[in-house]
Amino acid sequence: MTKIPLYISNGHAYVWTVEDASELRSKHRICGTLSGTLPHLSQQNFFLGLPLLLMPEEVVLLVENGIAVMVDDATATREPSASDLREWDESRKQVVAEQIEQWQQRETARQALEMTNGQGKGRMSEDALQKRKERLERKAREEGAANTIDENLVISRPTPGPVLQPQSSYMVQIPSTSLSHSWYQPRRYDTLDSAKQAGIWQFPSTLEERASYHVFRDLWEKGHFLGSGIKFGGEFLVYPGDPLRYHSHFVASVLPSHSAEIRPMEIVAHGRLVTATKKSHLLCGWDEETGKVTYLSLEWSGFG
Repeated sequence: MTKIPLYISNGHAYVWTVEDASELRSKHRICGTLSGTLPHLSQQNFFLGLPLLLMPEEVVLLVENGIAVMVDDATATREPSASDLREWDESRKQVVAEQIEQWQQRETARQALEMTNGQGKGRMSEDALQKRKERLERKAREEGAANTIDENLVISRPTPGPVLQPQSSYMVQIPSTSLSHSWYQPRRYDTLDSAKQAGIWQFPSTLEERASYHVFRDLWEKGHFLGSGIKFGGEFLVYPGDPLRYHSHFVASVLPSHSAEIRPMEIVAHGRLVTATKKSHLLCGWDEETGKVTYLSLEWSGFG
């Protein structure tokens, strides 16, 4: 199985192809967050596109399960030589020439079709004008003035319009990926230890981060989809299925240990918030000694 490349830059992991993002979502229940600007809607940030930004917990899960591999994107490109640049320029010109040739073939076929349709319309117009002339002559004979027909009423056959010539400007798509460049030589890391030794990845390095990852993994292994819960006062949103089809049922907060303190006002705030958003709040505790995750559900309830 080909592993999905996760491109690491400044401690963040990105997915750059639609195929990889689709596979992560459909096969592995990893959604991530779209963080790129759409080319035709660049003045807004409501609808976003590639790259797909992954949470640190998602990255660790994918690498540990052998689904993905980390790529050091920051140091992947070396200085190209003069021969590399000449080869790249020749291949670029070849791609552009092929696209222009394909465009010209399509344009020629389109113009031929327009000529054919135009001639067909001309024949139909000529038939209609002939019938009109016959009606006028018949009407003139009936009125006894067959020689008074105004010759200006007879409209000649329309001539075909000018043939469109190809313009000098073309819309050419130039490949934007660096994968085919000879000077792009990325380093890949299949394990977390090797990535940490290389200095491109550090998560999880603290007790809180380890607890967050193990809670994420436990919920993921139970068949849930997970997303960021920062908008609802938690670490994760827990979905019963794909977030495009379902609303989240839980907001999960992570406690680094069973002895971690939580204030009563926090419990009240969690309960009221999730009730207002029609969810339940999960207090998730992770025991580093036993490696087990426990859950406590909070809901606002009336009394009396």
